[in-house]
Amino acid sequence: MRDLVFKNLTSDDRKRKVISTSEITENQGMRSIVHRHFLYVVKEVRVECLQKPVTHLYILKERNTSEKKERFFCKIKGSIYVVSNGRLFSIIFIHSLKINLNIATQDLESTASKDSVI
Repeated sequence: MRDLVFKNLTSDDRKRKVISTSEITENQGMRSIVHRHFLYVVKEVRVECLQKPVTHLYILKERNTSEKKERFFCKIKGSIYVVSNGRLFSIIFIHSLKINLNIATQDLESTASKDSVI
């Protein structure tokens, strides 16, 4: 089984865009849920207002063997400068990836009933 949701939102002036996907997959008794999110904003800046672009990276990985779950999260946030037609623009972006892995609900019920017999 595979469910996929895709969203693509663009502002009227095309200076802001959000792309988001969610995917749920069940395979061999494991359910994986993947969320991807991309956002960028374009702003015109003056040369006097230039700042050094800063990039942030955040990564989290958790594993719970007793509940048979895994979780991964990665977020990148930053900015770059671009010159187009002699005008200076700042592009601010955020990208995130979130992955959850766990046992499918049907397998949880059968595992619980086996544990109670033993």
